[in-house]
Amino acid sequence: MPAPDSTAVRVALWRALHVELDAAPHVLVDQLGLRLAAPEPGWRDRPDMHPEGTRPFRASIVARARFVEDLVAEQLKRGVDQYVILGAGLDTFVQRRPDLADHVRVFEIDQPGPQAWKRARLVELGLGIPEGLRLVPVDFEAGMAWREQLVAAGFDPTRPAVVASAGVSMYLTREANVATMREVAELAPGTTFVTTFLLPLELADPEVRPGLERAAQGARASGTPFVSYFTPAEMVDLALEAGFARAEHVSAAALTERYFAGRTDGLRPPNNAEELIVAST
Repeated sequence: MPAPDSTAVRVALWRALHVELDAAPHVLVDQLGLRLAAPEPGWRDRPDMHPEGTRPFRASIVARARFVEDLVAEQLKRGVDQYVILGAGLDTFVQRRPDLADHVRVFEIDQPGPQAWKRARLVELGLGIPEGLRLVPVDFEAGMAWREQLVAAGFDPTRPAVVASAGVSMYLTREANVATMREVAELAPGTTFVTTFLLPLELADPEVRPGLERAAQGARASGTPFVSYFTPAEMVDLALEAGFARAEHVSAAALTERYFAGRTDGLRPPNNAEELIVAST
């Protein structure tokens, strides 16, 4: 049974390191992903887990996750009770946020092998699969249509949803990103789509550019290269062209103001590295 890819595991470990290494208040408290991943002893000594070298990147990871969860909470107040996670990886929203998950039907879409692995780990840890969580395996390489599988799993296409795609767009071609946007834009009015994207490396803060370049090299070496970079203006234009009524760029600076204001340790996500677009139908 294929385990999750190294990127999904790294995200889970960085989220745990935020709690272990960074001062409170924590932007996101997630140590369950670490339990799911169950890495080898000594994982904290890996180069990609360096306490200082990974600070800006783990800040970015927890900021984007917190933003998405806040968006789900906001939309729930408006009556939107369907939440779709594209490329869910080791996401732990359902297990960590019962205050929200008990009122939202959550659909996690991922490749069949890694998702079956995650299902088994949830059972092993005694967490099980709650009624409100639908694990939706989609073999993208075989050309399976994720929307068809989503509806088959109980998604109601006549009602709005929040659809999130974090840390995925850089692995997809421009055409594949546009195709995903078009499919989401065809969902019911009131649907919100939130996605992250990587800006061209030359635009990133100079102090994090070497780390981003190493990440790109590592992704290429592992067979999952970064293939798409976008400027914020490009992403907004693509979303509008795909059929969304509105699209807004959420910058790292905005995330810093929202989640890191008042900190004395300088922790913040880097500017012009990975940022967000929020689009609505």
